[in-house]
Amino acid sequence: MAIYRTRYYGEVTVGVGFRVTIPTDMRHDLGIEEGDILTVRVEESSSGTRQMVVWRSEQEARD
Repeated sequence: MAIYRTRYYGEVTVGVGFRVTIPTDMRHDLGIEEGDILTVRVEESSSGTRQMVVWRSEQEARD
């Protein structure tokens, strides 16, 4: 099991149609490119607080 530490916090904007915009600096830092698929998990605490966790899986080499 991997243990992650927080590197920094940032904000994303929820726009028209509830689209989430990931800031350019975060996309570059995470290596997110057009066409990548992100996995999203919604977690809930015992008190009912919810959070969304998003990650990009490593992809196989592109031809």
